[in-house]
Amino acid sequence: MGKISRKLRKMTADILDLPQDVVYDLPRMTMIGDRQLYIENHRGVLHFSSDLLKLALSQGELEVAGKDLIIRTIWTEEVFVEGQIYGISIRGQEGKS
Repeated sequence: MGKISRKLRKMTADILDLPQDVVYDLPRMTMIGDRQLYIENHRGVLHFSSDLLKLALSQGELEVAGKDLIIRTIWTEEVFVEGQIYGISIRGQEGKS
């Protein structure tokens, strides 16, 4: 049933010309240099410190590593982070790669 669901979502996205992040419930990230990061479509903060931010996603986690990180703004599904950003990684539910 998973393959049918994915095919149906893709077909719907193609027909209606919808962005993939909306159809597949993916995070959308906008980064300005290595100093600012805006993340949409998260499911909550799992951990926050001045060097690591972990956000829950619909399927897995998003990790932001850096230095002097601060959460400038946070809403239900959006977060705006500032500081020296070193790396971003997405870990899926299956296998936590």
